[in-house]
Amino acid sequence: VQLQASGGGLVQSEGSLRLSCAASGRTFSGYVMGWFRQAPGKEREFVGAIRWTGGRTYYADSVKGRFTISRDIAKATVYLQMNRLRPDDTAVYYCGADEPPTNIYYFNQGSYEYWGQGTLVTVSS
Repeated sequence: VQLQASGGGLVQSEGSLRLSCAASGRTFSGYVMGWFRQAPGKEREFVGAIRWTGGRTYYADSVKGRFTISRDIAKATVYLQMNRLRPDDTAVYYCGADEPPTNIYYFNQGSYEYWGQGTLVTVSS
């Protein structure tokens, strides 16, 4: 399994960015695809996740209402649309893939078997 994250960059506060995570190597039926982020000096934290089958989404409270996760099954790509960005959203963003059936702990980075390389998002005030 390979995950390739892209789309990061520098944006002003209240701006928007869309991150992409291109997945390859197998079919992802039953997987959970997650987004995590790690700010300087902080631990990696859960941002949100989506179930490949069915498309159910989950979000951290800190991004609920501002971020939206979606997936394009034909392109095997997961997206993280980030709106109303704030300086405290500045971090390296990682996408991960969590295999079934043990993917009920989608909010826990330890549950994920595969990770992309990360993409840096910087939000200026």
